[in-house]
Amino acid sequence: MSTTSAPLTDAAIMLRRNFKHTVRYPVALFNAILLPIVMMLIFVYVFGDAFSVGVDYIDYATPGMLMMTVGYGLSATATAVNSDMTKGIINRFKVMDVSRSAVLTGHVVSTVVRTAVALAAIIGVAFLMGFSPSATFAHWLGAIGILLLTVFAVGWLTIAMGLAAKTLESAGFATVPLIMLPFLSSAIVPAEKMGPGAREFAEYQPFTPIIEALRGFFNGTPSTGHTIAAIAWCVGIAVVGYLWARAKFNKRG
Repeated sequence: MSTTSAPLTDAAIMLRRNFKHTVRYPVALFNAILLPIVMMLIFVYVFGDAFSVGVDYIDYATPGMLMMTVGYGLSATATAVNSDMTKGIINRFKVMDVSRSAVLTGHVVSTVVRTAVALAAIIGVAFLMGFSPSATFAHWLGAIGILLLTVFAVGWLTIAMGLAAKTLESAGFATVPLIMLPFLSSAIVPAEKMGPGAREFAEYQPFTPIIEALRGFFNGTPSTGHTIAAIAWCVGIAVVGYLWARAKFNKRG
């Protein structure tokens, strides 16, 4: 590799490397794509009739399932980043004069692309199950924008968690709270149907406004309040994740 490689070129190389690792790691593909589909089938066909949400349950559940899909693929990102740090691969990149920022950027972009494929698969399955949104083309663009911004934000936070972890096992475990948060939101049932304590937590945690913003776009009636809250949460998470990741990378790399 040339010592004058531009950061964008280095990031593209890191992206290609991460994709090859993903393809060779079937568990990551299962967690990112097949597991969310299985969960969607279970919630809609097994538990769906037990929930009274005022609309067809598939229409209600799809935004929540999309948010769960975002969480399921995060452990692969955390462990991949931690592996790079703990196995000395970063030191090899330094000898090769690879841009330091390209290493983290490559992981972020690969996370976004991998998750986008999983989200597309979930939407496709949702349509097969009867999902019938009222969204216009503009509303679809808004929903896609919220989803990609969410993946970008939690991607940076996950990378920071992977860098902060001491072992591969702890890196994978660190993402469990992000995976569980959608279950404690309005993804499955409306927050107002939850008991005291759980209801308040669901209302004020970051994934609920994101999910409600998606529901608004899919229903063709986007909520300004939920959309602003979703964007604010995503920007805040992205900033915290980026600064934390850079600090940990500079310290350990």
